[in-house]
Amino acid sequence: MRADAADATGARLARQATVEVAGVLGKRDMSRADLARLMDVSPGRVSQILSGDENLTLRSLAAVAEALELDIKISFVEPKAVHQDAVAMEQGSSDVFVYTH
Repeated sequence: MRADAADATGARLARQATVEVAGVLGKRDMSRADLARLMDVSPGRVSQILSGDENLTLRSLAAVAEALELDIKISFVEPKAVHQDAVAMEQGSSDVFVYTH
């Protein structure tokens, strides 16, 4: 069961990363071909990286960031339900939220 959750989370993170990269390209009025030239890879490789595949690696993301002269920030945060439970406990609420991975 944990492996399924990890797979789903990995896929979501990969999609989020590719959406972020696409947003940067759009803001800079750049194409995937432009990014490929900056990375010194084929346009097909850039398409592979930006496909949202859950096997997207940190190394691939680092290569994109390097080409775009950007830093990458990774944060670990409490799940929303756990945060709500902590806030509710601080406020003396009797509501309980259960979050399972």
